[in-house]
Amino acid sequence: MATIHPFRAFRPAPDVAARVAAVPYDVVSTLEARRLVDAEPLSFLKVLRAEIDLPSTENSYAQSVYNRAVQNFETLTQAGRYTLEAKPSLYCYQLTTATHEQTGVAMCCSLDEYEHGLIKKHEHTRRDKEDDRTRHMLALGAQTGTVFLTYRALTTIDELVDRTCEEGPIYDFEASDNVRHRLWRVSSELKSEMVSEFRSVPALYIADGHHRVASAARARVELRKRGMSKGDSGSMSRHDVFLAVAFPDQQVQVLPYNRTVRDLAGMNVEEVLTRLRSKYVVRPGSPMPTCRGNVSMYLGGEWHVISLNVAENKETKDKRIARLDVTRLQENILEPLLKVVDVRTDPRVEFVGGRRGIAELEARVESGQAAIAFSLHPVDLEDLMTIADEGGMMPPKSTWFEPKLRDGLLIHMIK
Repeated sequence: MATIHPFRAFRPAPDVAARVAAVPYDVVSTLEARRLVDAEPLSFLKVLRAEIDLPSTENSYAQSVYNRAVQNFETLTQAGRYTLEAKPSLYCYQLTTATHEQTGVAMCCSLDEYEHGLIKKHEHTRRDKEDDRTRHMLALGAQTGTVFLTYRALTTIDELVDRTCEEGPIYDFEASDNVRHRLWRVSSELKSEMVSEFRSVPALYIADGHHRVASAARARVELRKRGMSKGDSGSMSRHDVFLAVAFPDQQVQVLPYNRTVRDLAGMNVEEVLTRLRSKYVVRPGSPMPTCRGNVSMYLGGEWHVISLNVAENKETKDKRIARLDVTRLQENILEPLLKVVDVRTDPRVEFVGGRRGIAELEARVESGQAAIAFSLHPVDLEDLMTIADEGGMMPPKSTWFEPKLRDGLLIHMIK
């Protein structure tokens, strides 16, 4: 059973929403964030990545960064004419591209349910990233980043969403990446029905935003230490929930999360190909694998397709995890051949997600940024949900969800 909570959104005026709305903090580098803010000074990236306003020599996790985030938050919310909704509401958030459309429900979700495994995760988090977002939330007294959830679709919820979207939206704009963003407030009548229908959803799954949820849970612990407890009569307090948008699984689009490696671990191109051909079928082929079990590799200016074996996952022995192409790649090539033991910590590995695609992989190799690139078949969403149901953890950077939600449109104040 999923418990969802209406919330009092802190949000910008409609006529500046398009200027304020920003890509999530973790999909751009500091340099890319600076360029985006140069093009749009009202971008919420000034809050999400406040280091862009400080000298490049400044540590990204220095206290001065969080102090600047607070300053920028106050300045930007005044310029964006932000207002706090008078009453708790739910919202419908729609993302549309030339080939895809998905509509989710924006709400708050229980951190108790997250900590008890009713809101399910599929990836481990990194402590340093948790530290960063926890400090960011506590400094601002707000959750400014939205967690992307999914659930097994229910017709009754779909119908309520459709009825909401028959009305005029609060926001309607096309972002610079050609994604159209529309937001509706759910009426008071439908809000109660929506909350009730979500109780029939067996589980919510974190698709994107594991660090945001983990950080919200840690921020709650800290706020309780400071004397902020639950609401009256044991009701939920603002810091007992986290901000999210939940999309039905049938509408969610999963794209590949590809990899590059900086060097060939002391080998040359021919040595790598020889060693691979001694174990696997390697043939010239497409930059994008056409089926699971195949991985495309860019090496020596050419694309090769490798048919990989199903690896036995050393940690969990989980056959479903072992069948994932990210697992096959790690355990058949990255670790034994290229000496990449842990992709989370090895600085030689970089990740390229979503629409950056094949051209980006080729460019990194041709420019010398990487020596080799791997293009993967996307993970099936049903695999993700089943692994999460079983308590399994997928390899790092297994999934890329696109289109991305924009931050800065809906903010949840926690203090």
